[in-house]
Amino acid sequence: MNQTKRVLVTGAGGFIAHHLVKRLKREGCWVRGVDIKIPQFSRTLADEFMILDLRSFDGCIKAISSESHFDEIYHLAADMGGMGYIHSAECEIMRNNVLIDSNMIHAAAELEIKRYFSFSSVCVYRDMSLGESKLKEEEAYPAQPDNEYGWEKLYAERVTMAYGRRYGIDIRIARFQNCYGPEGTWERGREKAPAAICRKIAEAETEGTVEIWGDGTAIRSYTYVDDIMDGIYLLMQSGIEGPTNVGSPEYVTVEKLVHTVAKIAGKKVRIKYVDGPAGVHSRNFSNEKIYRTGWQAKFKLKDGIQLTYPWIEKQVNMMKSKNPILV
Repeated sequence: MNQTKRVLVTGAGGFIAHHLVKRLKREGCWVRGVDIKIPQFSRTLADEFMILDLRSFDGCIKAISSESHFDEIYHLAADMGGMGYIHSAECEIMRNNVLIDSNMIHAAAELEIKRYFSFSSVCVYRDMSLGESKLKEEEAYPAQPDNEYGWEKLYAERVTMAYGRRYGIDIRIARFQNCYGPEGTWERGREKAPAAICRKIAEAETEGTVEIWGDGTAIRSYTYVDDIMDGIYLLMQSGIEGPTNVGSPEYVTVEKLVHTVAKIAGKKVRIKYVDGPAGVHSRNFSNEKIYRTGWQAKFKLKDGIQLTYPWIEKQVNMMKSKNPILV
């Protein structure tokens, strides 16, 4: 009789890890979720949920300590957000994430965890020119990330792999591309571009104007959350070592993203391009490594937005009903 796999998910109050808890429960795992906050939009399905500050080493030890040993740790806790937050909170991001990442892997080594997943980001890569060939994982070096979040994630990768070598921990690292979907942050500066644009169009009147940072020509890949879940799970069960790109092979301009959302919303909007932290000009990455697990992105951008926009529109309408405009 197979014994139930016991797993720990950090950051389980946040968007991606909250979805991961649901996925791991469907796989039959016993799950402990840990975060500094509970999930915002729906209750957790974790068998146990602990409120802990993982910037503290003691918090990390408490997260991992259990009468029954954990088979796997999925470490997704981080201080992060969209481009606005990444550029305005550099010091907080660098300090908080260095503490979280280094304390978690050290605690895992102390408590003899043997399989450990850590998430990273394509922010570790340099800015790219339009038409450049796909970057493989090792081509993150020589390093020149566009922002401090990328530098911290690159450092965290190296710390995690160093602990893996010394303590015999099987390390799996996924470099995520832009992840979006329902139950993600959608306002107040921490949201990613798909959520921000969905919110702006939900708030706009037909023939209204939405403001977009930059000139709309930046090229991105946006990966629906269910595809990210598949990538995490398949990578963790695989024998693949080292950082691994996980993202949709569909690349679009920011302008195309706006038009895709507007079409799904059934609205005509005008775009006003304004100064703001627009990020790198282009991204183009090889997914050959993750393809070895059998992973393939299943959701085109329009499919993912069709599932995401109605959820964000509902949040916007609920917020409006709580704050009626007095005439």
